[in-house]
Amino acid sequence: MLASAAALVLASCSNESDSSEPAAEGAEITYWLWDSNQQPAYQLCADQFESETGISVTIEQYGWADYWQGLTTGFASGTAPDVFADHLSYYPEFVAQGQLLDISDRVEADGVDLSIYQDGLADLWVDQDGGRYGLPKDFDTVALFYNEQLVTEAGYTADQLAELTWSPDGSGSYDELIAALTVDANGVRGNEAGFDPDNVAVYGLALSGNGLNASGQQTWAPYALGNDWYFGDTTPWTTQWNFDSPEFAETIEWYKSLQDRGFMPSVDIALSELDPLNGYLAGRYALVTDGSWMNTSYLGQTDVPTLVAPSPIGPSGERASVFNGLSDAIWAGTDEPDAAWEWVKYLGSAACQDVVAESAVVFPAVKTSTEIATQAFADKGWDVTGFTVQVDEGTTALLPIADHWSEINDTVSAAVESYLQGSADASAFTQANDQVNALFE
Repeated sequence: MLASAAALVLASCSNESDSSEPAAEGAEITYWLWDSNQQPAYQLCADQFESETGISVTIEQYGWADYWQGLTTGFASGTAPDVFADHLSYYPEFVAQGQLLDISDRVEADGVDLSIYQDGLADLWVDQDGGRYGLPKDFDTVALFYNEQLVTEAGYTADQLAELTWSPDGSGSYDELIAALTVDANGVRGNEAGFDPDNVAVYGLALSGNGLNASGQQTWAPYALGNDWYFGDTTPWTTQWNFDSPEFAETIEWYKSLQDRGFMPSVDIALSELDPLNGYLAGRYALVTDGSWMNTSYLGQTDVPTLVAPSPIGPSGERASVFNGLSDAIWAGTDEPDAAWEWVKYLGSAACQDVVAESAVVFPAVKTSTEIATQAFADKGWDVTGFTVQVDEGTTALLPIADHWSEINDTVSAAVESYLQGSADASAFTQANDQVNALFE
């Protein structure tokens, strides 16, 4: 994957800000993001940007829930930030509300090279009318973080974890691994006689309360996608949904069986802790399905020896992962649209994304910056190829982009939770799918 130094220079220059912009020089703008781990790198970008353009950027960081609530309040009160990190699930609604600035003319006028980004990422931020509302900043995939000590004690190696398979009938090697890693309070493993599923000390697989939603990114989606299933008819702009398909039904039935057999915690436990990281660090989980944005949290700690394995190979013959990406958006109500654009253009350039890459926190969207990040992770002793193999092999699936996402998410999330809790049967997904499709009639 490594590119030549010349290629890095060319990519960096392609999206550089023009420091001669008189309309923006001396302006002051505000930039919001939600990831505290990335804030230091973006502060370095902001300092470098100000020295080149004379534009001052104040960075503010908020937790996930407060972030989106703050944006909603800011839109209503006219106090939203000039530029903010945007998510694919939210931007269609923001566009429909008229809250985002269309940058398509500016991209064309300044000759921004969209080919420098990982394939497909730039296209995600174009709406149905051809307006562009962001430049890609990063991307993420999902893999397995695992406790190396517990895996070794169960008799497994890293090579075995790299080639796991799963099947809806429970016959795959992934099922066998999860059972072997599950241990009850008496020290009996899930694949041994006498195992007590009602008194578990270590669960083989964690359940993320944050992932019990319509994207299923950290929970059921890697398995359903590997079972020849997709969320809907197409994306971007999904209008017909597939939550009532047989492939989804058998996947979610298998997923629930992990709970029924005592190999995965209950929904109540998952929702009470939301993020399984603390439970993992306390030794309650051997495996966690999570995103590449969590590399620092899992690999950067020293309490639990942790490695990464790719998601298991499904019935399709391929492993799978949701492929998500973020952008930086300009609020339509900004008083400094020119300065905001210069900052967004800089954020989307290799000049800034190389800085982010070197911090080894996320994978930047610029291809050459992705390579730098992969090396930066390796320099820390972190093998993150369990995440990048999805991109290399082309086995990722885009997060669905659609209108009405809030309603879709509420409807499907309720069905997922009620089904996994045992208070509803599989017909809940047919009902949910009908409700979701009705939004597009």
